Order: sequence, then structure tokens, then C-alpha cells
Amino acid sequence: MDWGVPALMNSVGDPSYRDLCCYGAGIAGNVFAFVLFISPLPTFRRIVRNGSTEQFSAMPYIYSLLNCLICMWYGLPFVSYGVVLVTTVNSIGAAFQLAYTAVFIAFADAKERLKVSGLLAAVFVVFGLIVYVSLALLDHNTRQTFVGYLSVASLIFMFASPLSIINLVIRTKSVEYMPFYLSLSMFLMSVSFFLYGLLLHDFFIYIPNGIGTILGIIQLLLYAYFRKGSRGEDRLPLLVTHT
Repeated sequence: MDWGVPALMNSVGDPSYRDLCCYGAGIAGNVFAFVLFISPLPTFRRIVRNGSTEQFSAMPYIYSLLNCLICMWYGLPFVSYGVVLVTTVNSIGAAFQLAYTAVFIAFADAKERLKVSGLLAAVFVVFGLIVYVSLALLDHNTRQTFVGYLSVASLIFMFASPLSIINLVIRTKSVEYMPFYLSLSMFLMSVSFFLYGLLLHDFFIYIPNGIGTILGIIQLLLYAYFRKGSRGEDRLPLLVTHT
């Protein structure tokens, strides 16, 4: 038997092999995303220890919660078939963001508590409207397109976080606020879900994660370039989100 290029191409084209690669990429994406989900834990330990939210903002967690809910909805069979690993990663992400927001509300002053509580309620109202419109007014194909474009828009909006960190690194010539392991996790997660979407031929998964992959590469290159100029140990970034 010829085990050259034709045999290799046949193995890649085999549905079972492709399914295995797709499943592996999705599982890897879930694992790397989990690293990003737990990255704010030191910040919230500090909030609980000091009994105050200090100058921290709840906005990243509010935005991330809405993003996770939209992407979770996209991955459910009501909207899309065969992308269950998108649902698992975003349901876990939503649970983390909701927990972080609840802790923030518990330790914020009265004015900030009222503001964040209102924003949290608004997130669930918006998500409820998305669910209602997609189920009550749209057929399945249109529903997938509608929710898919919303998920892409929300993910691209979330790229403001790595872009702001990239800008900060270039401006300060320091990777102080861009820890290597978080940048690496973001890159690996984006690559994993880019491959997952590519293997599924799902535009709404591979396009935003392709952008995330490019941003991850830029972060890693900047880290390599500015590492020696850093002023000290890496700290948690000012804003951390997931794709």
C-alpha cells in the first residue's frame, strides 16, 4: 500500500477522523477557556479580603456574561446543531461571570451596587428578548443566522480587551499587565475554536476565533519583544475576557 500523500489526504478526509479532530479541538478550547475564566480569582480574593471593590470595575464581567449567554444560546440545538462544545464552554463562562458579578455587588458601595444590579437585570432582559425573538418570530435557519451574527458581534466587541492591553504594552513598553500564561491561553483557546469552527464549516465560530488567534499572536510577539523592558513581575491584566 502507498502510505504517501494520497493516503494522508484520505485519512484527513475520513469523517470519523475529522469528527475526532473536531471533538479534540473543542475539548482543548474548553480547557484553555477555563484558564481564562479563573484568571480574575486573585482580584476577587482581594475584594473579599478587603471588604471593598476599591477602584475595580464590574463592566468586564457584565459584558462577558452577556457574551457568554448569547454564545451559549447559539450552541444549543434550538439554534444550531452539532456545536454542543460551544454551549458547554459558554455556560461555564456565564456561571463564572455571574458569580464574579454577585461578589462585586455584595462588596460594592450602595451607589455602585444599584448601578451594577441594574446592568445585571438589563443583561437578562436583553438575553430574554433575544431568546423570544429567535424562537417566536424566526424559523430555524433564520434563527441560526440571527443569533450567529449577534454572537460574532458580541465576540468582536469583547476584543476591546486584548486591544486595550496591546495598546498599553506598546505605550508603556512593558508587559507588566499582560501575563504570559493568560496571553498563551487566549491564543490556544482561539486556535482551538478556530479549528473547531473550520472543521464544522461554521462561519460564526471560525471568523471571530480567527481574529482572536491573530490578536493572540500579536500579544505573544509583543511579550517576547518587551519582556526584558518590564518593570517587574507580571500582574493581572486590567481587563480579561474570553473568546
